[in-house]
Amino acid sequence: MDRKEILRSLKFLLFSLSAGIIEIGAFSLLNELTAWSYWPCYLIALALSVLWNFTLNRRYTFQSASNVPKAMALVFGFYCVFTPLSTLLGNYLAEGLRWNEYLVTAINMIANFVLEFLYDRFVVFRDSLDTNSVAKRKEKRE
Repeated sequence: MDRKEILRSLKFLLFSLSAGIIEIGAFSLLNELTAWSYWPCYLIALALSVLWNFTLNRRYTFQSASNVPKAMALVFGFYCVFTPLSTLLGNYLAEGLRWNEYLVTAINMIANFVLEFLYDRFVVFRDSLDTNSVAKRKEKRE
């Protein structure tokens, strides 16, 4: 792996950590302050973190000038698969098997991190890496 891809991976990790803070914060507030079951708390928290993560990673990690609606549609497609599976599994683990809901959320977040990076890098932004104004300014400086 070259230096650029290592830096890209590290940026994705840092932005994902910030999205994770948003997700666990929103999940904690909803879980502790409402009488809702696991799944609505998880879904709302996940949606907030996805919007944050997509926005930052598109601009700074993948530095993509691609069509935003198209990129968002591809990410939406990812979450059309990931969200039902992680919600059903998470709900089964938290409600059915009585696993700690924070442990279940952490497992979902780790799976999301790994799968989304691979999907974003090799599907969503594959043909538009380093094409936005941030990448072009950086290229001029080098």
